[in-house]
Amino acid sequence: MGAVIEIKYFNSFFLNKTNISKEPVWNGSRGIPADIGGYPVLSSSSDSNDWAIEESRIRGGYNNTSTDYGARAYLVEEDQSASFRLNSMIYSGIFNSRTGINNSNVFSVAEDITKSVNPVQGSIQKLYAENSNLIIFQEEKVSRALIDKDAIYSAEGGGSVTTSNLVIGTIQPYLGEYGISKNPESFAVYGYDKYFSDKNNNAILRLTNNGIVEISAYGMKDFFRDELNSLDTASSSGIVLGGYNVYSSEYTVSLQKNPITQQGQSFSTTSFDSKVNGWPTFFTYKPEQMFSIQNKFYTVKSGGLYQHYVTETAVGSIVNRNTFYGVEEPSSITFVVNNLPASSKTFQTIGYEGSSGWQVNRFTSDFTGTVKNPKASNWIKNFDVTTPQPPLTGAAVKSYYEGEYVIVNSTGITGASSTGTTVILSNFSEIPAIGASVGGDGVQDETKVVSFVPITGLLTVDKNLNVIQFQKITFNSVVDRSGYSAAFGTTNPDYPKYYCGFTIKENKYVSNLINTSSANEKEVIFGQSVSGIKGFYSNVTIATDKTTDPGGEKQLFNVTTTYTSNNGY
Repeated sequence: MGAVIEIKYFNSFFLNKTNISKEPVWNGSRGIPADIGGYPVLSSSSDSNDWAIEESRIRGGYNNTSTDYGARAYLVEEDQSASFRLNSMIYSGIFNSRTGINNSNVFSVAEDITKSVNPVQGSIQKLYAENSNLIIFQEEKVSRALIDKDAIYSAEGGGSVTTSNLVIGTIQPYLGEYGISKNPESFAVYGYDKYFSDKNNNAILRLTNNGIVEISAYGMKDFFRDELNSLDTASSSGIVLGGYNVYSSEYTVSLQKNPITQQGQSFSTTSFDSKVNGWPTFFTYKPEQMFSIQNKFYTVKSGGLYQHYVTETAVGSIVNRNTFYGVEEPSSITFVVNNLPASSKTFQTIGYEGSSGWQVNRFTSDFTGTVKNPKASNWIKNFDVTTPQPPLTGAAVKSYYEGEYVIVNSTGITGASSTGTTVILSNFSEIPAIGASVGGDGVQDETKVVSFVPITGLLTVDKNLNVIQFQKITFNSVVDRSGYSAAFGTTNPDYPKYYCGFTIKENKYVSNLINTSSANEKEVIFGQSVSGIKGFYSNVTIATDKTTDPGGEKQLFNVTTTYTSNNGY
């Protein structure tokens, strides 16, 4: 059974119900087939449930006010297909909220409402309105267009600006074959400076009143060449996320490979300081958005908003420095010591002026050349390197407080014989520390103290004993600050303090360098037989430790090293 409903078409309203589709849907006449250029039309299946009719009554209500017949205007186009003009701009009618005029949906084909740039230089990726100019960022070019004015040029080539009824006037390209590639997310602005990236040219750029400057060339050209060139992979495209940090007056840029689907992939976040024309630091955070509001710098991570450079939260809890998204990271500085580059030297010490809490993670000499590995078929590069400072392990040169330790030598007398891991001690000179080395007749090598109860004298070790009554047992232990509480029950034991790593000397922190290198070819003196690191120059990485005033301010004014010239190896 079915019914035929006659519908008259009036100059009135459309009633339309359309599901969201990835493709454009024709919202007017359904009479233009898609195969001749019309938009695709959703089917009337249960999934789409799409329909549209023209109705004469307001809201289509029964007995509602109807509109009268009137003149109907039709526009006939020879080609009804959609066109995509990636190098063109189009503008609508005016919008004025004060007078109630809203013609933002009016695009009159009777007027010249489009403006195009050179399609050879790629699509338009970004528009930025500055005062009475419009800056146009294409993939391979940056231009500016006059707004509500035009330029008139004389026969001699001179030009003047005059008012015009043109919304977008003459387009004037900036010098230089630079664009924004397909990374409009790299754009950031502060004052008259605009920052953006050009991945196609492996460059980070700054646009000022004087034109475009390649700021990545200030000491970072090789870095950005490699990073931008490898940003895109076969399966995905990386992003170049930019933002201006108004708090530190720096342009921050984060290069991220496939940031959405693979959060663990590599990234590099760094910043440019226009005051020094350089890139002073890298950061350990990977943001999703960056922006500044009222002298504060914010980033977005996993849907959360984070304010940087705060020392305490809204509820009063302290926030440690270098804490990004709940993870605290140390600060580090890497530099090259290269005095007298043509002279072979032995670097003997490392020192610095500044705050306590700095350690040396790496102190290595230059490579001495690629040689054949005598024990294998591969090629190796030889260089000198520091060892962790004995008697403690860890960084190459520990900080002042992390390198603090005490030496405890004590003895005790067994109250009975024992062949197990426990024995009763008496007459002990010092309380044996947990982890102390145990010595004496009947004690196995590398035996360590597990626990000791001073009241009862019960000693527990990690290996079986073979001792008799009234036998002397010795204990030797080196305990650093992290082990004070467990070994002595206090963070400040009453023992002489020693330091492995930096020590204070005349208001400076100084440490010797201990060589741990293996022998190079034809090298006679090597390793710990050398008082220092041999080489023409050295690479040094200094970082903050984990225990000295956690989250506090650490200052570093200068770093020095003493060396002696030598005649080679």
